[in-house]
Amino acid sequence: MTDTLPAAAAVTTAPHPRLSLNQATIKYADLATALRLTADAGVSSIGLWREPVAEVGLETAVRLVADSGLRVSSLCRGGFITVPEGPARRAAIDDNRRAINETAALGAPTLVLVAGGLPAGSRDLIGARDRVRDAIGELAGEARAAGVTLAIEPLHPMYASDRAVISTLGQALDIAEQFGADVVGVVVDTFHVWWDPALAAQVARAGAGGYIASYQVCDWATPLPTDVLLARHYPGDGVIDFAAVSALVQAAGYTGDVEVEIFNQAIWDTPAADVVARTVASFTATVAPHL
Repeated sequence: MTDTLPAAAAVTTAPHPRLSLNQATIKYADLATALRLTADAGVSSIGLWREPVAEVGLETAVRLVADSGLRVSSLCRGGFITVPEGPARRAAIDDNRRAINETAALGAPTLVLVAGGLPAGSRDLIGARDRVRDAIGELAGEARAAGVTLAIEPLHPMYASDRAVISTLGQALDIAEQFGADVVGVVVDTFHVWWDPALAAQVARAGAGGYIASYQVCDWATPLPTDVLLARHYPGDGVIDFAAVSALVQAAGYTGDVEVEIFNQAIWDTPAADVVARTVASFTATVAPHL
């Protein structure tokens, strides 16, 4: 990582009101600690993950969130719905139903869906995408009744085999538009979409229909680590043009929270309070001026 941004201690302005700290950025902090550190930093919103919620139980998590005074911008994650019909698919659908209920209970507007990769032994990418659409069709009614938006997150194509057969905003919108923006949306994550030559057109398309359910930011820098899941950096430490992407999202009419979501072992190994401070500093310097 480079150190091109101002030191956290040098940032004296309050965090931008739309900044949300995605809990994955401080992966090793338990739920209570993550909520406390976020609130203590003056950040008003947090994106939660299901695993730390499950560790304390949903009822306790709901109470902790209420006591924190924070907004919950999203819950991660549902999805992994590419397997063919059978017990494994039924289990995945049922798990997504539980995720919808958890999202509603926590007061989050959005459940982030990561589609899932190719089933073991399969090369049928088109069929896997069709099964994502079909699963969302099963879940859409329950999401609508719960007041939860199912937000399809396209992931960079390097994850197509094992994590997400949905690789572009265009592919995500092709599914979302079959259900309507009141129940299915898309996630614009800079790490995953910055490279896409159709990005401007697809963000505009998403905005025209009201389909942008979440905007997530972090940076891309090479060389990539051996585990490419852990390739994310603080905004400003890589090559992504946050001014340009944020301008697209703003012009598309998105006014919601903006999550900083980082998977990076060196950042996870840093004290969580320092990570929160650096997140605020990097967002203030790199993203906030364009919101």
